Amino acid sequence: MTHTLTAACTHQEDIKKSRFVAHAAPVADVDAAIAFFAAHSVPDATHNCWAYRIGQSYRYNDDGEPGGTAGRPILQAIDGQDLDRVAVLVIRWFGGIKLGAGGLVRAYGGCAANCLRAGVRTEIVALARVHCRASFAELPILQARLAEGGAQVVSEDYDGEGAQLVLELPRAALEGLAQTVANITRGRSGWRVEDEHVPD
Repeated sequence: MTHTLTAACTHQEDIKKSRFVAHAAPVADVDAAIAFFAAHSVPDATHNCWAYRIGQSYRYNDDGEPGGTAGRPILQAIDGQDLDRVAVLVIRWFGGIKLGAGGLVRAYGGCAANCLRAGVRTEIVALARVHCRASFAELPILQARLAEGGAQVVSEDYDGEGAQLVLELPRAALEGLAQTVANITRGRSGWRVEDEHVPD
């Protein structure tokens, strides 16, 4: 079960005189992630390291830290908590004591993980978009059953015989609702699944 954050969150730690500040936020796409990093980076900080995960798309940046010691641990913090559609920026102000590669990995990954743990999460529900028809007589009971099944009507287009509906519903409810609609319309609904997607 994959989750995302419901809102941005922040966490701060001081590790051997270096200050680490993590900012995390839900993001819908790569452009939103890059915009988040640009908005929260601090130009006079020593390093602004980041990572994002959006479905199969991910990227990370060490921003001058030794390769693999900052961006990758941040990404691992995201993946380790089974989060998606999330961007995390960890800003470091160097305090004069070198942490070593292992220390950097623990500092960046730990600060990111603590920030994400502090955030409020929501489940990402896979949705399907469906087209179907109903006569005027069938429409009231059909709308009631669709609402009970978690479907939302995206659009209704009326003609002389009834309505053409476009629905969004949880993918997990597809089979049950298809049967319900078939029973109500006696198999004449023209139930057609358009696509599957996750909400923005």
